[in-house]
Amino acid sequence: MRFRIDFAYDGTDFSGWARQPGRRTVEEELTGALTRVLRRDDVRLTVAGRTDAGVHARGGVCHGDIDADAWAALPGRSERAPAQALVTRLNGVLAGDVVVKAASEQPASFDSRFSALKRRYSYRLLDDAARLDPLRRRDTVVVKRNLDVDAMNAASALLVGLHDFAAYCKPREGATTIRTLLDYAWTREADGVLTARLEADAFCHSMVRALIGGVVPVGEGRRPIDWPAQVLTAGRRDPGVVVMPPHGLCLEEVSYPSPDQFAARDAASRVMRSAADLDGAT
Repeated sequence: MRFRIDFAYDGTDFSGWARQPGRRTVEEELTGALTRVLRRDDVRLTVAGRTDAGVHARGGVCHGDIDADAWAALPGRSERAPAQALVTRLNGVLAGDVVVKAASEQPASFDSRFSALKRRYSYRLLDDAARLDPLRRRDTVVVKRNLDVDAMNAASALLVGLHDFAAYCKPREGATTIRTLLDYAWTREADGVLTARLEADAFCHSMVRALIGGVVPVGEGRRPIDWPAQVLTAGRRDPGVVVMPPHGLCLEEVSYPSPDQFAARDAASRVMRSAADLDGAT
């Protein structure tokens, strides 16, 4: 049977999600905990979105498949449901920087990656080092120049929509860089922190941190408001776009359709987009 796990983690001491030899990763941590709790070594996890080293998550989602008998045996002699028992037992063996928030049974059509409708990230910036809360130093990036949030919002709005984000991605062989950016906006919080909200159907490798790096020069007054859009249109990496540090980034939420739409969404997500899709959008 298929199960879903919703989880969160402080990415500071992880080398990202994906298992890597000799490095501590979130995938390895969760898989190891499941192996211990289920007493099985054949559990494999598929995640909604891989994160890089140092990136955090409040809304991580993954899925796996296990034998139905093993799932039914989770509560032992207790009256808890298997999903509740799994959450309790996993959090009992995981390190404190990973927390399982929920577990649930899912139909076979559910895929944490391809069934997803959209992903939402946040990024925290502070342009006044004296106002940094030392308890938030692991998730807040400090910059030296003052930032104009209105200018950053104007620049960010020009990037929203269906585009080829090759200029803001690290290309991977055989993968498309065409994405639909649904939302990109900035808010100045009461404590002075600037928080970015970015939402898309999916993101390319390093895309979020590059999009942040494309707009920061506008906020600093070093680039005009339309410069990030010009970089996007050029379709190639620009040395003026700095990929921002990972620790300001957090995966906040992954959204899914109703269960009866899982299969259709999965099929649509697996279709690779091309330049023809961009022509159709215009």
